[in-house]
Amino acid sequence: MSKLIAKTPSEIAHCVSEYLQRGDLDGITTLFHPDCQIFFPPDQPQSKGIEGARDVFSSFLEIKPSIQSEILSEVIIGDIALLSARWKAISPEGEVISEGTSIEVAKKLENGGWGYLIDCPNGLPYRL
Repeated sequence: MSKLIAKTPSEIAHCVSEYLQRGDLDGITTLFHPDCQIFFPPDQPQSKGIEGARDVFSSFLEIKPSIQSEILSEVIIGDIALLSARWKAISPEGEVISEGTSIEVAKKLENGGWGYLIDCPNGLPYRL
């Protein structure tokens, strides 16, 4: 199986979708920065690091959904990017199983591609 690399920040979601459909959890984690924080599900504390990414995405592997992502905005400064996207996770039967409007910070990775540093699939978390 070929390894996917997100050549631009806006390609990360597409690469995640490809790995989900392959059932490749290790591949998905290559699209996250080692210091990442993921705020999903929104009612739970954030997941941290590559193990956190594994925990978040492992439950999706049985379903093998595709991710449709429409980039709403993207700002790139050097090796950091800020993204906002409207997305849907769609089951192989065509059912929307999750959707939202995300805010993400991406960072260049050691492999030359881009990966998520901060992933907020349902927008910024509310904190008191």
